[in-house]
Amino acid sequence: MRAPEDRSGDGGLVRKGRAYAAIDLGTNNCRLLVAQPSRGGGFRVLDSFSRIVRLGEGVARSGALSEDAMSRTVAALKVCAHRLRRHGAVPLRAVATAACRHANNAGALVARVEEEAGIRLEIVSEAEEARLAAIGCAPLVGRDYDGALVFDIGGGSTEMIWLRRNVETQTIETVFAASVPVGVVSLSETGGDYASLLCEVTPVFVEVARAMKEAADPLPVESHHLLGTSGTVTTLAGVSLGLPRYDRRKIDGSWHERLHLLDVVARLVALSSAERAELPCIGPARADLMTAGCAAFAALQAQWPCARLRVADRGLREGILRELMAHA
Repeated sequence: MRAPEDRSGDGGLVRKGRAYAAIDLGTNNCRLLVAQPSRGGGFRVLDSFSRIVRLGEGVARSGALSEDAMSRTVAALKVCAHRLRRHGAVPLRAVATAACRHANNAGALVARVEEEAGIRLEIVSEAEEARLAAIGCAPLVGRDYDGALVFDIGGGSTEMIWLRRNVETQTIETVFAASVPVGVVSLSETGGDYASLLCEVTPVFVEVARAMKEAADPLPVESHHLLGTSGTVTTLAGVSLGLPRYDRRKIDGSWHERLHLLDVVARLVALSSAERAELPCIGPARADLMTAGCAAFAALQAQWPCARLRVADRGLREGILRELMAHA
């Protein structure tokens, strides 16, 4: 188990009380977070776990979860169950996202997980996924900005949430949210190069920009910043910072110039998958997904050219935890 990690922003003053747990089963990763409330509305991480399971492998082509992918996922969730037992009977919400939404045999996985790991898995809608991600990322909206465009480039979909600060209440409100079928696993399976993938995904984000304009005032890029979460953007941040290995403490909440990250994109897509695998913040497990992730990232930036971008190594799990704690 990793050393306890504070995400409260209050100096780690822990309020005595029970722990809470969240599991995010995505198209590519299975992630667990166990935390305890701390003063000021934050929380202190007691335990965490992440494993690449590639649950959505082949779903875009076959419409079903493969037996191998389900077995990898169940094995990862058994590890989660083992870690949870260390903390006693903790309130838990375990959610599955795009891969399970799109697979016609997701019910079989849900049944296996409950039988073999003892975890009740909930397949959430696109709207619920976006709502939880917004709750998790809202604390990172910059104080000097009117709001932020949150984007989560996942394995099977990309969530986009426009968060705006209410000047009267100083609370963060969701103005617009959308989920689009652009994900690094499904895109990578098309086998296209960077240029072809960029052409493929650009119209999707053009359509989101049009829908956002129709639903609300156009995003004022000069008073907003981008707020990116998930593997693609955290990896880009790690490479940009030149870290010798991935370090969440240096990445979560870090600020970057948008154009500098696009320079990093250009560098990475010029490399082979084997060359990217040698980079410490990428490695073999993510190297083949970076071309698709970079294409989605570049296409998105073109529609919302905010000058600065903040990176969040948080999202769905943190949103679940904050909600569980708020309703305790």
